[in-house]
Amino acid sequence: MKTVGLESVTLSGRPVIISDVDDVVLSFIDPFQRFLEANALRFLPRSFRLTGNIVRASNEEAIDELAVRKMLHDFFEAQADWQLPFDDAPATLELLAKDADVIFLTAMPPGFLNQRRALLDTLGFHYPLVATLEPKGLVAARIMGASPSKSVFIDDMAHNVISVGDHLPDCLLIHMPPDSPVHAMAPKADNGAVIARSWTEAKTHIIGHFGITETPPIQAITNA
Repeated sequence: MKTVGLESVTLSGRPVIISDVDDVVLSFIDPFQRFLEANALRFLPRSFRLTGNIVRASNEEAIDELAVRKMLHDFFEAQADWQLPFDDAPATLELLAKDADVIFLTAMPPGFLNQRRALLDTLGFHYPLVATLEPKGLVAARIMGASPSKSVFIDDMAHNVISVGDHLPDCLLIHMPPDSPVHAMAPKADNGAVIARSWTEAKTHIIGHFGITETPPIQAITNA
């Protein structure tokens, strides 16, 4: 199967947030580079691709595509040992989940769904998880179905943002690449997507789109 986890999604009628996981909720490129170094390899950010840029540390000879796939496979097998959330992701998603359905849509081999589910649960992200190798726009459209609810899609990859925009034209699209040399070379979404550099920044766009009134912190009320 190219997509798994759709059965875990039940929409409540509230607004919907569909979010990528790697390099949006959990860091990916930084721990993946450390993983490569632990395996006597290096990633040279010469272009926006893995094949051709992962080299042997001893002689900077590029490994072939099959070896790159094996490294990704092994990394996803061991993801719990390497990946951590971005600092502002847990609290921001917890706040947004009070007023919206949060769903994770990750582009990874469906065979790793259980490992990703266990890692997210350990980190406190108890939101439905869908893993897919299909275009994310197709899957996001299936998630939304005939729901009239407002929706937001967040991803670090422009092609995913564009794909969802093609299938959900009324969805607020947020392109949220991390600060990395790799993403600096990545294509930009040219379909009207909002650029955000953190979950704190994305939250402002989301609550505005949904029309949510953010409750001020208790300390702010006390000091008013």
